[in-house]
Amino acid sequence: MAAATEAFSRRLSAAVRGLSGAWYGRHMAAADRAIRSRLPFVDLVLEVRDARKWMAYMKQTSCSCVALNSHSREGIKELLNAVRAKIREIKLGESNCTGTVLLVGIPNVGKSAIVNAMHRIGRIGAAEKGKLKHAIVSSHPGETKDISGYKVASHPNIYVLDTPGVLSPVFFNDESGPLLALTGATKDSMMQEFEIAQFLLAILNSRETYKKWENMNQAGDMSSFSHAMSSSSHHNKRQYASDHTQDFVVKAVRQVLFDSISSFKGYLENENELKSLIECQFIALQEAFRVSADLSEDVRKLVATKLLNLYRTGRLGRYTLDCAPDVRKEIVS
Repeated sequence: MAAATEAFSRRLSAAVRGLSGAWYGRHMAAADRAIRSRLPFVDLVLEVRDARKWMAYMKQTSCSCVALNSHSREGIKELLNAVRAKIREIKLGESNCTGTVLLVGIPNVGKSAIVNAMHRIGRIGAAEKGKLKHAIVSSHPGETKDISGYKVASHPNIYVLDTPGVLSPVFFNDESGPLLALTGATKDSMMQEFEIAQFLLAILNSRETYKKWENMNQAGDMSSFSHAMSSSSHHNKRQYASDHTQDFVVKAVRQVLFDSISSFKGYLENENELKSLIECQFIALQEAFRVSADLSEDVRKLVATKLLNLYRTGRLGRYTLDCAPDVRKEIVS
């Protein structure tokens, strides 16, 4: 992490320390106890991680792992097949056995979305379709309150227990808190969304992932934000300019970030110059998100919330926040 970016991380880390473990409230402690109490009664534990580039490293461990996107049918099928195979192995090849899988992970990592995807693809009986319930999926952490069971496969019968997300009451190091806040594992209401968004922009500015956006508006795509706004009247009626998840708004946001980073002539290692760039980006993002030009704190919060949502849902691209260890060095040692 660049020195100037670390300055933003340190400020956010101080805010996290000031919470004194407030994210680990009674509900999370209760969820922790409930998960531990069920461990002796399940056949398999499935941990959901935001691994991305970590796959090469994870495959060197003793744990089986599957890379997937909960919106990818093929990825979910691969996961279901892996779970079926593991359950059959545990049950010594019985085809009509019943297996129970405990799904665990930190808050907002996508457990409920995976359960629903497994449920949609894995169920086989038409008569069951109206009876099997779905897990509640939300972009906010802590929406799963209780442990709930969902049937996801037959022959063998497999039930998945969706659990509330659990964090440690104390983070391993000062870097963990800001990164978890950025991913949405802790509630934004505990900190200032603007500070979290500043940290996000500091990371985006210090890396070269934005260069992948250079040609995004070519080949028939819209060439600029102004063109996006002028042509918005031709879009389907379901597309609302105030909806920041619309494709043309996302493209405008990417364009703003690309233009601001690529045209920046300052020194990103300098904290003050990086802060100046971020301030300019917030002003430009207000226009991209079609938010009032008023620079009040509420407007900054609104822009920050929209930007964080696009990042967390993957609309800004794929970013690995941690540096994966060199697998070759791990093997040698």
